[in-house]
Amino acid sequence: MKRIEAIIRPSKLEAIKTALKNENINGITISQVMGCGQQRGWTEYYRTNEVVTNVLQKIEVKIVVEDEKVEEVIELILSIARTGEVGDGKIFVIDIADCIRIRTGERGNSAI
Repeated sequence: MKRIEAIIRPSKLEAIKTALKNENINGITISQVMGCGQQRGWTEYYRTNEVVTNVLQKIEVKIVVEDEKVEEVIELILSIARTGEVGDGKIFVIDIADCIRIRTGERGNSAI
């Protein structure tokens, strides 16, 4: 099992949710996050004073899938989230040792 964590533009969230649903990939966690990478924010002026905003609003999507589905999910996210501009985000893939469904006690892939 792997956890895929994608940091994406907020405008791409609905399209990614729809695409995951269409591929029968269920069980996602979505969080609003703030951060910066190469994009580094922007400069604004407030009452003639320069204000540098160095964190931007992003969305973090977490999905746990079987090893066989990892590349499929990555390609799906890339196909929707990529604009070619700085600030498109990142995808992280993390090994998951186990998964337990609290309600039934199921473990492993069947608990996803």
